[in-house]
Amino acid sequence: MRLLLVEDDEHVAAALVAVLGKHGFDVVRARGGEEALGLLRDKSFGVVLLDLGLPDLDGFEVCGRIRRLTSVPIIMVTARADVRSRIHGLNLGADDYVVKPYDTGELLARIHAVSRRTGPEEAAEPGEREDVLALGPVTVELATRQVTVDGQPVTLTRKEFDLLALLAQRPGVVFRREQIISDVWQTSWEGTGRTLEVHVASLRSKLRRPELVETVRGVGYRLAIPPA
Repeated sequence: MRLLLVEDDEHVAAALVAVLGKHGFDVVRARGGEEALGLLRDKSFGVVLLDLGLPDLDGFEVCGRIRRLTSVPIIMVTARADVRSRIHGLNLGADDYVVKPYDTGELLARIHAVSRRTGPEEAAEPGEREDVLALGPVTVELATRQVTVDGQPVTLTRKEFDLLALLAQRPGVVFRREQIISDVWQTSWEGTGRTLEVHVASLRSKLRRPELVETVRGVGYRLAIPPA
């Protein structure tokens, strides 16, 4: 897989290129946001590993511009520990994040997790009925991966849509955290738990219905059944 590494620190970049290369990745490095955007216009990549602390452009701005340019999975690398910053990045189109300092195994797990979910989506056959889930003001179209709230389209990342679709197919049923991580992230890696919490918070924010995704303490999450 070809991976775009956006990192201005020479020592960090050299170490990452060496480690990722040993694990079979073809790493192309960009030292800043403008260079990264130029590379994405000319080449195709399986994953973008985007450090938010760039010398020329704000990392969040680069994330948003990448998403407008291509649907390639983006993993943010950030030293910002606050949840709001992570949610902001997810809202801009990032698929996942890692917080510095991070473990190499953690980074590899996240790269493999996002890359497994990026195969081309199958188009519905002409005349085939789309599966549409209506949840009060929220409508989820499984075939087209479109979501609307009160008739207005809502843009979700791959993971956010997969999370919502999983819960929406069985409203009222409690899904264990381990089950959600297995189905959505396709991994049993324990460190994904915090990522799940951030994605739930981002999903609640985008749907503007925080009460729709309920937390069941000590167990997991469920989608509330809207009143008739």
